[in-house]
Amino acid sequence: MPEPLIKQETHSGIRTLTIQRPEALNALNLDVIQELSAAVQEAQSDSDVRVIILTGSGEKAFVAGADIKEFAEFDSEKGRNLADHGQELLFNRLERSSKPVIAAINGFALGGGLELALACHIRIASDTARMGLPEVSLGVIPGYGGTQRLPQIVGKGKALEMILTARMIGSEEALSCGLVNQVVSSDGLLEAAQKMASQIMKNAPTALSTAIQAVLAGYEDGVNGFQAEIECFGASFDTADFREGTQAFLNKRKPEFSGK
Repeated sequence: MPEPLIKQETHSGIRTLTIQRPEALNALNLDVIQELSAAVQEAQSDSDVRVIILTGSGEKAFVAGADIKEFAEFDSEKGRNLADHGQELLFNRLERSSKPVIAAINGFALGGGLELALACHIRIASDTARMGLPEVSLGVIPGYGGTQRLPQIVGKGKALEMILTARMIGSEEALSCGLVNQVVSSDGLLEAAQKMASQIMKNAPTALSTAIQAVLAGYEDGVNGFQAEIECFGASFDTADFREGTQAFLNKRKPEFSGK
């Protein structure tokens, strides 16, 4: 029986998903996308999981890109279907996850690999990480949300520079433009991601989920983000987590959130 493409480990409420294709620098193919999508969905439905960490096996690559062999002979219709299927099945699912997702970027995060990290809520990079969207050098453009999420995170000018030059940037440049939230040593990468996950888990699960929903609303066409925030804010008052959080504060004790 072949090894699973996605390794899953759970410890103290943190589900770590590791892409395991080291022989291909963890490149995305259809099998990886399907297995990772299923793993994310499973983590969503597991009440013991509070935060998800996504990383790649080995030190060379988070995900070095999409597997070009799979679509080298595609026509326009197949190309559209590839992007549509991948975005809905995995990338949008990651972004819309009600549980926070942290990308631990080790080594290369190129093309679909960087797009995968962009779909996560928080990005932590090793000091040896290299990131970029090199698609135009192959005669195509990013197809898994890169042209949309990258400008949201780093601004239109920097996004266009990265996309049009197809160049890779290092972790310090990524930090300076806001592409990543933190840079750490390679051997401390997972520890840093776990530490951030632990900080997140101190907070109310319902509030975390609602905060993600409110932030994403501001980027949806035709949605008034401020109004969405008002609705999400109001809905929080009906949760057991709100009652527990406020009572714990008033009684000067640590809250014990139920996630309800």
